[in-house]
Amino acid sequence: MTKTLVRIGSGAAWWGDRVEPAALNAERGELDYLCFETMAEATVSAAQVRARRDPSFPGYDTYLDDRMRAVLPACMRQGTRIVTNQGWINPKGAAERIVALLRELGITGVKVAAVGGSLITDHVLELADTILENGQPTRTLQSTLISAEAYMGAEPIVEALRAGAQIVVTGRVADPSLFLAPLMFEFGWDPLDHEKIGAGTGIGHLLECGAQVTGGYFADPGFKDVPDPWNFAFPIADVEPSGAVTLSKVAGTGGAITLQTVKEQMLYEVHDPANYLTPDVVADFTQAHLTQVGPDRVRVTGLTGKPRTPTLKVSMGCTEG
Repeated sequence: MTKTLVRIGSGAAWWGDRVEPAALNAERGELDYLCFETMAEATVSAAQVRARRDPSFPGYDTYLDDRMRAVLPACMRQGTRIVTNQGWINPKGAAERIVALLRELGITGVKVAAVGGSLITDHVLELADTILENGQPTRTLQSTLISAEAYMGAEPIVEALRAGAQIVVTGRVADPSLFLAPLMFEFGWDPLDHEKIGAGTGIGHLLECGAQVTGGYFADPGFKDVPDPWNFAFPIADVEPSGAVTLSKVAGTGGAITLQTVKEQMLYEVHDPANYLTPDVVADFTQAHLTQVGPDRVRVTGLTGKPRTPTLKVSMGCTEG
């Protein structure tokens, strides 16, 4: 039976993010899903460099143990599923480590899935002729190439959820896709329904940067103040099958969710609000309508999208001194 509401919480916005807000969302957020975004554009390349220097480096998020120990007891007790890109360059290793942590905590019967396929270092130079950044042939990078990863979309995560995974660990997927996948799974959204997928991607974009939508990006002390900025919460989204969403946070935490904080994050890292390119869809934020429906509660409707592009973005890291 299709759910009438899916409640998703943010657990991280980058590798070094605080663990406490994730633990709070796990314990008090009454979540269906807790999603961790732990990668910046350089994370995979940095992990590859470290792996070359240190053969003992496992290749996944160095804070994996801290994050999982903080949230696994509450999530497993409450039936909250976890979607995370903490796999970095070794999703399988990260999944195996989570299984070990579950056993350490005395939790059994939990299916953990690893989603790979984003690392294409070995054959990236055969897949495209031109570097978009400078127009040079891709073969000019052959001698300096450290790694290449394609930004995958939500569909492999959906497949893992359909297979019964309660925890899904990925390598590089597009940040909003981590949050979109649970919505596609729970609501049965067609991957080619660009209006629904566009809405879900917009929601993922609002959640992916954690405390930015709760005031962290908006705050400018003395000019644009928010309460208790030392105690920013991570956002929670109540999503409806239509793609409408209400953003909130755990009561008593710092920061704020207002029309201004949400608008700041909606436009963060967006070159063209009508054409925000992702693997799943070309999202369109230009029809969005925001309403303050209560203290620290903003409802967003009108997020939509256009058919996705036939190609994926690939990020390539090279040694340049």
